[in-house]
Amino acid sequence: MSPIESKEDGATRIIDTIESAENASLEAVRKFLDTIDSVFPHLGNDEGPRRKIIDSAFKMTEQLVSTSTRLAQNILEMTEKALSDTDGNSARPAK
Repeated sequence: MSPIESKEDGATRIIDTIESAENASLEAVRKFLDTIDSVFPHLGNDEGPRRKIIDSAFKMTEQLVSTSTRLAQNILEMTEKALSDTDGNSARPAK
């Protein structure tokens, strides 16, 4: 395996791990919301504790997805830079 393939494989594994963690977190939020629905049945009061808890859960989910997306983008950018640096170095004559 070449260094470039190794770097690409490593970045892919990291991104896959982030995606798995994100999916697990979203599933946990879904289960949490199901629990909220069973504990605080909808009573037609949109300003009650049920609504506040659900709104907080959605805000947390948005932050989680945003953070993991930024992390994946940063990893991709660093990998692309490392790959271009590797390509640039291999094109230079050896001293």
